[in-house]
Amino acid sequence: MTTLSPENSISARRSASFILVKRKPPIDKTEWDGFFDENGHLAKSRDFICVNILERGLHPLVRTEAWKFLTGYYSWQSSQDERLTVDSTRRKNYKALCQMYEKIQPLLENLHRNFIETRNNIAYDIQKLYDKDPLGNILIDKKKLEKILLLSYVCNTQAEYQQGFHEMVMLFQLMVEHDHETFWLFQFFLQKTEHSCVINIGVGKNLDMLNNLINFLDPMFAEHLKGKGAGAVQSLFPWFCLCFQRAFKSFDDVWRLWEVLLTGKPCRNFQVLVAYSLLQMVRGQVLQESMTGDAILLACNNLIDLDADELISAACLVYAELIQKDVPQPLQDFFL
Repeated sequence: MTTLSPENSISARRSASFILVKRKPPIDKTEWDGFFDENGHLAKSRDFICVNILERGLHPLVRTEAWKFLTGYYSWQSSQDERLTVDSTRRKNYKALCQMYEKIQPLLENLHRNFIETRNNIAYDIQKLYDKDPLGNILIDKKKLEKILLLSYVCNTQAEYQQGFHEMVMLFQLMVEHDHETFWLFQFFLQKTEHSCVINIGVGKNLDMLNNLINFLDPMFAEHLKGKGAGAVQSLFPWFCLCFQRAFKSFDDVWRLWEVLLTGKPCRNFQVLVAYSLLQMVRGQVLQESMTGDAILLACNNLIDLDADELISAACLVYAELIQKDVPQPLQDFFL
């Protein structure tokens, strides 16, 4: 039987409570600044801030700074002066990495068998990006985007380039002003989410846990998926690789979900509860039409233009249901 301390039980209920009432306005600049004292140290606890981000989200004017804390770019214990030093150091380190890359690029082309192939894949993916808004204004700098992705690939031995990273980095480039911020925020984001979005590290584990969760919470649906829907869940790996980016109607919705995933609230591995909630959206159609694996996958791929708050609320409801049940050990270790 899953046991929660009174404090944790209250916290768990509170983490799901915002689904029952109209969401308060997102944290704006005035409120965010009020979280810090005159020296720039946090005057509120990290847990307080993260729960508020889960329940309310961040105003666009706050997002850039808040994400630097959420990703680990800044320490939660840092002062304003220390953060200025961090920014300066990150800028210098990025410049040094760029210089290093320019020196070793000829060697990589000659000795690294995957480098040219990866560079071509990155260039191809970036060219497919639509870089203008509805008014025709240029949104992103594709040359800088390509440089950041190549540098990330060269520097990151674990999380090699995978299709979709170009879309992720684009969102960071839209969020921040400087190249070094884009690069480092993406690196820290990958570290924070590698056990969910990096295909050769954590995606398989997430898919296995999604299967376990369906078996536990929805045996009827699980039975169908084991039969006619065989392989459908394992084919949903793009959800995790892209952190559900293609399911939403706006960039703001993507950022809204991502910042919740970065808080670690309401539980660890919340991304699997999000995926379960997405599957529940097609459950009725799948069972009614007795869909096979390919048809299920198509129905899942048609889940687009979603509202992030509604999806987060649905996933919080799943969590609220989970903590009330006698959860088997694998799921308990993964979520609770």
